[in-house]
Parts: sequence; structure tokens; C-alpha cells
Amino acid sequence: MTPKGGMKPVKKNKADEPELEPLCCCEYVDRNGEKNHVAACLCDCQDLDEGCERWVTCKSVQPETCERIMDTISDRLRIPWLRGAKKVNISILPPLILLPVFLRVASWHFLLGAVVLTSLPVLALWYYYLTHRRKEQTLFFLSLGLFSLGYMYYVFLQEVVPKGRVGPAQLALLTCGLFLILLALYRAKKNPGYLRSAASSDKSQSSSQTECPSSEGQEKTKGFPSAEALGSLSNRALKAELQGSPKTLAGSPTRAKDDWCAKCQLVRPARAWHCRICGICVKRMDHHCVWINSCVGESNHQAFILALSIFLFTSVYGITLTLDTICRDRSVFTALFYCPGVYANDSSALSFTCVWYSVIITAGMAYIFLIQLINISYNITEREVQQALRQKTGRRLLCGLIVDTGQYNRGFLRNWHQFSTLGTRPFQHPAEDIV
Repeated sequence: MTPKGGMKPVKKNKADEPELEPLCCCEYVDRNGEKNHVAACLCDCQDLDEGCERWVTCKSVQPETCERIMDTISDRLRIPWLRGAKKVNISILPPLILLPVFLRVASWHFLLGAVVLTSLPVLALWYYYLTHRRKEQTLFFLSLGLFSLGYMYYVFLQEVVPKGRVGPAQLALLTCGLFLILLALYRAKKNPGYLRSAASSDKSQSSSQTECPSSEGQEKTKGFPSAEALGSLSNRALKAELQGSPKTLAGSPTRAKDDWCAKCQLVRPARAWHCRICGICVKRMDHHCVWINSCVGESNHQAFILALSIFLFTSVYGITLTLDTICRDRSVFTALFYCPGVYANDSSALSFTCVWYSVIITAGMAYIFLIQLINISYNITEREVQQALRQKTGRRLLCGLIVDTGQYNRGFLRNWHQFSTLGTRPFQHPAEDIV
């Protein structure tokens, strides 16, 4: 009788669920669980009406009202798609709209170009610190990077190639570099080496078999200990073992002590950190990169370095080709600062403005690439650098450009050998570090 009684409500729930009803391409289920239509995106928005009314009457709008308006806009901003309209992240839209407008305005006069090209990095840094302080994920920088690549390539094809100074082989090489950048970014966007507890892995495997939600929104099976309970018990045992034998772990000064992550409920190995933005622990975490909207860790650090190196070579090559076309008979460095007649027509002015925009982006990426090469040479992650600077445990060289803790430094060649084998096998410490 029990199995039959247990199956009846399941069938009844599946038959009565409105979410299972088919949706057309313009329909969606909003955040309140109600079916809505894309055409009604401007209807019944009391917060938006109130905000517009206060703005027209020159009254201040409360921050809570602005947050509700942004939540409503982000929920209703959708595009038609198969089996229901898809939600569009609002943070990807500003680069698509503002970047072409700003670059076109900057190409009108060199003074406007100086103001616009100076304000763009300032606005990007301001938005970065705003989201970083709130510990929020954003697709703004990923959208900005990808759209910048596409727009620079579009301007190159429309304004530079028709002038006849770029040959087919040079265009093919630049195009190949662009595709290699996208492939490396795709690889860098993959799993950086997330640490998952046994409870979460067991839960994901059994999620398709159990449909009994608990009060905390997690799935458990009646009559048996849950996978979460077993995983937490094993992790607690490991934690107690670590706490009971601190001398064993602290006997080697060059090894970091394994610690317990209270948020992920697991024992993380050495050099693993919890990312406050992603909300999960990452093996050998270097930093959270906003340009790929993901962490850089053990599994994708090599792809991240590869993407940076390909981007730098491709960007410098494209800048060289463009300056050689619009400022003939001048060296690249001279043409960058002195190119008479470049604002005589819209085509060369836009190309020159895009060159300077590319130079600013390339300089920033070159600095990140240099820091990464230095950290790899000293076998230290950016997360460990920041911790060493706060605790004043590292040795600073070259005005703080180099920070060496000596904890994992085994020499230049061995450090790079370890980096080249990340994700393939665990690094074997020398015998003198184990004794």
C-alpha cells in the first residue's frame, strides 16, 4: 500500500504543474511563477511608474526603488526562443551600445579622443570596484572584451583593408590569431578546478532518482541517511583528524596546512581557496578574472596564459598593420604619437582612434601577463601574493613588483615545469620537504 500511496501524489503533481505546459517562443515564466509575454514587458510596473514620476517632478528616488526597478527590468528583458523566451543578462548590453558610440565621438577631434579614451578606463575601473565590493558576478567585462575584438576586426575590414596596404597573407594571419584567441578563451572559461564535497557529488548523481525536497531545499531519501549527512560526517572526521594532529602538518615549514571550508563543508588541500564571487573552492586558485567571468585555477591557468599571449601578439600585429596603412613612411612608435592629416577624413580618424583604444587595452593586458610570468617563475599565485602582502610575510623585490614567500619556490626551471604539468598529476615535493 505504501508504494501505491507514494506514487499517486507524484502523478497528480505532474499533471497539475503549470510549468510543464508548453510555452510559445514569446512566453516565459516570470520570477513570481506566472506565465507572461514579451510584448507585455512595459505593462503593470508600479515601481517603474513611481520612479519616472519622481524623476519628472525632480524628487529623489529611493535606492530600494532603483533595485526593484533593475530586478524587474532584468526579469522582463528576454528574447524569443524555442520553448519559451530566454532571459538576457543586462550587464552585457552597455558595451554593445556605448563602445561604438564613444569611439565614433572620439574620432571627431583629437581633444574629444583624449577625453573619451581617458574616461573609458576610469569608468571600467569604477564598475569593477563597484561589483567587486558587492561580491557580484558580472558579464560586463566578458562582453566588453569579446565585443571589442569583434568591433576592432570589423573596423579593420571596413576601413583598413580596402586601402590596399594589407595583403591576403597578413589578413589571414590576423584572422587566424583572432580565432585562436576565441578558442583559448573558451578553454579558459571551463572548469578551473572546482572542489566539490562527496555530498554534492552524490546529490547530483541521485537528483534524477529522488524527488523528496527537505525544508532546506535539498533532496533526501526517507529511511536512510542522506548523502549530505554521510559526506558531512566524513568531512567532520577529517576536520577532527586535522585538528587533533597539528604537529604532523606543521612539521614541514614549506607546506601549507590543509584547512576546513565552512561554506563548502569540505577539507581543501594546500593552495586551494574559496572564491567569494563564485561561491566555491578552487584548487590552486590564482585569482578571479572578470574578463572571463571565472576563476583562474589549476585546470585553466595554462589556457589563461595562452589566451593572454595570443591576444598580445595579435593585437600588436593588428596595430602595426593599421598604423602602416594610415600613416605611411613612418615608424610605428612615431605614427602613434604624430600622424599628420589623420583627422582629415572619417575613415582614417576612426581607425586611428581604434588603434589608441587597442593600445590602452593591450597595455593593461601586458601588465597582467607580466605579473603572471613573474608569479609563475617564483611559483606563487596572486592570491598568495595578496595574503603575503597583508601579513607581511613575503620578500618584496623591484618596488613590490616581485613578491617571493619562498614557500613553494623550487627554482626557475622546476617552477615552470610544475606549471606545465598542472592538472595532469599531483606535484611531488622534494624529499627534504617531506622529512
